[in-house]
Amino acid sequence: MNITEFQKSRFGLFIHWGIYSIPARGEWVRSNEEMKEEDYIPFANEFDPDLFDPHQWAKLAKKAGMKYAVMTAKHHDGYCMFDTKTTDWKANHDYVREFLDAFREEELKVGLYYSLLDWHHPDYPHYKDRHHPERNNVKYDKPICFSNYLNYMHTQIKELLTNYGKLDIMWFDFSYDNMTKDVWDAHKIVTMARTYQPDIIIDNRLEGDGVHPGTIMDAHPSFTAGDFTSPEQMIPPQGLPIPWEACITMNEHWGYCAKDTNYKSAKLIIRTLVECVSKGGNMILNVGPDARGQFPKESIQVLNEIRE
Repeated sequence: MNITEFQKSRFGLFIHWGIYSIPARGEWVRSNEEMKEEDYIPFANEFDPDLFDPHQWAKLAKKAGMKYAVMTAKHHDGYCMFDTKTTDWKANHDYVREFLDAFREEELKVGLYYSLLDWHHPDYPHYKDRHHPERNNVKYDKPICFSNYLNYMHTQIKELLTNYGKLDIMWFDFSYDNMTKDVWDAHKIVTMARTYQPDIIIDNRLEGDGVHPGTIMDAHPSFTAGDFTSPEQMIPPQGLPIPWEACITMNEHWGYCAKDTNYKSAKLIIRTLVECVSKGGNMILNVGPDARGQFPKESIQVLNEIRE
């Protein structure tokens, strides 16, 4: 997919899914509650989504008018939804491959989300890192070898780029504080992506986040600026002079949250999409499947209403 095709696609599906669907309090549950590793690990042992059917997901997306989909291969908790050789902190099934196969069958473009953060890896900053669940635990006030983490992360990204056929989008998330760009060795990441997947497009979050775009808006963007920017939960009032994609949730969470029933109406979502398109942007609409691998019934209802 080139950037022109991306801009013509306009409407996509975001899927945030992982073991955080078991506690069902959103994908940031471990950080928000400063949950210890030993309390989070059991969710991996329990994860057995017996109703997982990516073909149903793909059909719902296509009927709703979506042209592409992006799923979490690894979120901030570090748990991998794909068959990586780097760690045992992964699903016992390659959910990424099944997602890609099912959506390609429906002729939708496909992408993978990959978190630069990793709350599981021992060499990712813990103590005093703004987001890490153990940020206030002085036990982790000790040296780490961040180069070990970088090697681990780059190896996983290479696996995704080389083991899963043609990818249209690589969606990295996210940079913050001093954890940005050169800290990630982003030049190497982009070089890998351009080498192994020459037609891929990349978001801007090797340098920024959902609010701060990095250098992509500059007169002379850097090599690692990305191909499009990704405002989160908002639409730029005047649009933007570069390709952009508004990331929008159906309710108030990305990952499955059982108590969050504050769903937007199909009418509001359609109006939001129209506003994005009228201002030259895309909209990627999120669904957070539950622990059994099903889209919440409210999400299914909204998608069905959108297609009508």
